[in-house]
Amino acid sequence: MPDLSICIVTLNTRQYLSDCLESLAAHPAAYSTEIIVVDNHSTDGTREMLAQQYPQVKLILNEANEGFTRPVNQAMRAAQGRYVLLLNPDTLLLADALDRLVAFLEDHPQAGIVGPKVLNRDGSLQMACRRGLPRPGAMISYFLKLHRLFPHSRRFGGYLLNYLDADTTYPVDGVSGSCMLIRRAAAEQVGYFDERFFAYQEDADFCFQVQRAGWQVYYHPAAQIIHYGGQGGSRHEPFRSIYEWHRSYYLYYRKNLARDYCFLFNAFYYVLMGLKLLLAIFTNLLRREKHPGPRRG
Repeated sequence: MPDLSICIVTLNTRQYLSDCLESLAAHPAAYSTEIIVVDNHSTDGTREMLAQQYPQVKLILNEANEGFTRPVNQAMRAAQGRYVLLLNPDTLLLADALDRLVAFLEDHPQAGIVGPKVLNRDGSLQMACRRGLPRPGAMISYFLKLHRLFPHSRRFGGYLLNYLDADTTYPVDGVSGSCMLIRRAAAEQVGYFDERFFAYQEDADFCFQVQRAGWQVYYHPAAQIIHYGGQGGSRHEPFRSIYEWHRSYYLYYRKNLARDYCFLFNAFYYVLMGLKLLLAIFTNLLRREKHPGPRRG
C-alpha cells in the first residue's frame, strides 16, 4: 500500500503532462507513491505517450470530457495511499515539495488538507494558492481590484489574503486545486468532491466541507510548485469554461453561504453574478486569443 497517491486529470495536455511527470521523477518523494492519470478523451497523443514513456502510471480512460470533479473522484476512489495529492498536468514540482507536504500532514494530525506555495512561470506568486471564503464583499473587492489598490487591507484582501506574508505557514479557508494534498481520512469523512461542480470551485467547496467536518486547511510555502495555468480543458473550451466558473460559484454560494444573508440581498447578488457572466463573455469575444481567465506571468 503506497503512502502517497498522485492523481492527475488531463485533457489534451500531452507535453505539459510529460513535463509534470518528469518533474515528479526528478524530485521523487521519500515516501512510496503511485500515480493515477484520468484522461478525458484526449486527441493529442496523450494516451500513447503515457503507454510508451510512463507504463507505471495507472491510466483511467474516459470516452468524453467529464470535466474535473468526476474524474478526480474516479482517481481518488482508485487511489490506495494514506494521502492523496491532486495535481494539475500543467505543473512542475520543485525540490522536496512532495516530502514537505506529506511531512506537514504527518506532523499536524488536525490538518485535513495542505497546499504549497504556487508560482507562475516567471517565479511570481500565484495569489489564488491561498484563499479566504469567497463571500460577497471579498469577491466584489477582488473583481473591482480593490485588493491591488489597498494591498495591506484585510477588508479588501479577504479573498486572496494578500495582506498576509506569502512565506509563512498558516490555516486558510482554501488552497488551490492545482496542487492539494488531502488526508484520506478527511476525504472519506466528507464523501469526496461534489459532482454537481463540473469544474471550478470544487476545491473551495471541498475545503469548506473538510473544515466543517472539524479538520483544518493549511497553506505551507516551504513546499513550492510552478503552475502554468489555463493549459487544460479550459484552453480548448474557453466559453464553456467561463460559463462553468460562474455556474460553479453560484452553486458554491447557494450551498454554503446564502443562508447567512437575507433573501433580498441574495436576489441582488444573483443578478450581479449574471451581469458578471455577461461581461466575461463579452470581454473574451474581444480577445484575439481566447482564454477563460487572467494571463499568468
